[in-house]
Amino acid sequence: MGASVLQNAMIFLGAALLFVPIAKKLGIGSVLGYIIAGIVIGPFALGFIGTEGEDIMHAAEFGVVMMLFLIGLELNPQSFWRMRRRILGMGGLQMLLTGILFFGLFYFIQKIELNTAIALALTFAMSSTAIVLQTLKEKNLDKTHAGKSSFAVLLFQDIAVIPILAIIPLLAATANKEVKNTREGFLGVIDQYPTITIVAAVATIIFLGKFVFSPLLHWIAKAHMRELFTASALFLVIAVSWLMDLAGISAALGAFLAGVLMANSEFRHELESNLEPFKGILLGLFFTAVGSTINFGLIVQQPFNILLGVLLFMLIKSIVLYIVAVIFKLVLQQKILFTLLLSQVGEFAFILLGSIGALGMINEPLFDYYMAVITVSMILSPVFLFLDEKFLSGKFFIQKKTDHQYKVDPKEHNEIIIAGFGHFGSTLGRFLRANGVEATILDNNSDQVLLLRKMGFKVFYGDVTRMDILEAAGISKAKILVSALDIPEKNLQLSELVAKHYPHLKLFFRAKNRVDAYELIDNGVEKIYRESIHASVYMGVDILSELGFRKYTSLRKANDFIMYDHAALYKLAKHRHDSDSYVKSVKEEIEQQERIIAEDRRFMEHKPDNAWDKSKIIEND
Repeated sequence: MGASVLQNAMIFLGAALLFVPIAKKLGIGSVLGYIIAGIVIGPFALGFIGTEGEDIMHAAEFGVVMMLFLIGLELNPQSFWRMRRRILGMGGLQMLLTGILFFGLFYFIQKIELNTAIALALTFAMSSTAIVLQTLKEKNLDKTHAGKSSFAVLLFQDIAVIPILAIIPLLAATANKEVKNTREGFLGVIDQYPTITIVAAVATIIFLGKFVFSPLLHWIAKAHMRELFTASALFLVIAVSWLMDLAGISAALGAFLAGVLMANSEFRHELESNLEPFKGILLGLFFTAVGSTINFGLIVQQPFNILLGVLLFMLIKSIVLYIVAVIFKLVLQQKILFTLLLSQVGEFAFILLGSIGALGMINEPLFDYYMAVITVSMILSPVFLFLDEKFLSGKFFIQKKTDHQYKVDPKEHNEIIIAGFGHFGSTLGRFLRANGVEATILDNNSDQVLLLRKMGFKVFYGDVTRMDILEAAGISKAKILVSALDIPEKNLQLSELVAKHYPHLKLFFRAKNRVDAYELIDNGVEKIYRESIHASVYMGVDILSELGFRKYTSLRKANDFIMYDHAALYKLAKHRHDSDSYVKSVKEEIEQQERIIAEDRRFMEHKPDNAWDKSKIIEND
């Protein structure tokens, strides 16, 4: 058995290592790569994994458990209150409208019994938290209006699973269905009273979160062993999952609730950082398991019926999502993205449908059919997002806005072009404008463009890594290009483009850190501004002032330090590909820098620096 577990683990990981990089290279995203890997190794392709689908999915769901725990950690009361309009408004409206339409489909068209139709309607209203959050992270869409709205809707759905799981047994009992009781003794009693069990399990987790988890973590923290704290974080999640599983409830749901309870704990960030690596790999395992457990036998037998069901269910969800996006006034591109992100049926539907099946509310053939529909919808969702990115949002909307709504007037060409107008770029733009210097500003976030235009900024929509956008912005007549982009890869891509086609430009580029700066140096960029260095050095100035150092002297030394460090950056860039040479050079530069500053300090002891010293000025007067 141990060999079997190791063999399956090796097959899953090996398939992921092969197919996910290919999927990323093709631009279809890692989620689809994991699913394809699962299909290939599954029983209906190469057959490396047997037909024990339920066992595989049960183990793989731990990735979803980890994800829900981390989402719960981020859901403190302050963040929930800030997002209340989106969570309650968009999430509540989506669940209500989707539930009504699905109920109509199941009850009036498919002639399913009333209580079962209600349970199925609530089940199919769920979207995939795992797919959507992974997509938002990979494509840097989490800060867009569609991304924030999608997260809010998913959050509402995740919370809604708790009462839905409690309602389903009541619906089954009301419909006079017999609850399957396969366990004996105390566990049999749990099966017999599922609703009471759910309430008791939730109350137990709340009690543990308040009176057990925090004291336990305090005790562990005193040992000052990181690996022990990691072990305690895993123990916490596994214990809650086991407890919920014992009660016949979703382990992911229990983990989410535990995360919410720990959201205001002082250990929140420590837990998050320790569990994040496990979440990524286990979530990948979940997607691979989804692919490997697809019942292709049923799909081959009923291809038309399953495809029709998938498209119908996704269409119903899409109509509702688009209506919600219209009500909450998202722009067209964001409406479509929001709709496509949430149009699939999600992993919680597996859990809810499993509960419906276990309670005997639907027969086995219908259960298998709905499971196939859920799985195929999860596969099609990344495909639709890929098509949108390549052929709709990536082409039609950019071209349309570039040619009409946001086209740069040739008369408005300025000597400076700023690429990216987030926090970094907007601060720079305001500073320049306050000094009478106008700049042409380009940003790839249509919502941001509309907002900034209302504020009076001349901001234009466009992807700065496209030649036609740069030409429309007047780059051939500009003297300076400032890149304030937040994504290092885009920054690097832009530096390569302008170095090749616009060598006359003086380039001023933002870099997040020293490593990003090295890559820009390789592309010939000379004016590089690292985000962290100024803030950290000037914090040091304030610390020296608190210790009694003179402010002016500290500021002068800070500027000298930045100057020395900036000069060292270009020297060290030549050695960064040789590890030994790089370490040796860094050590030499640090020693030289500290020696120069120490000499300056000894000089100041003999000849005090009296600049900004009001008492000296008064004496001289």
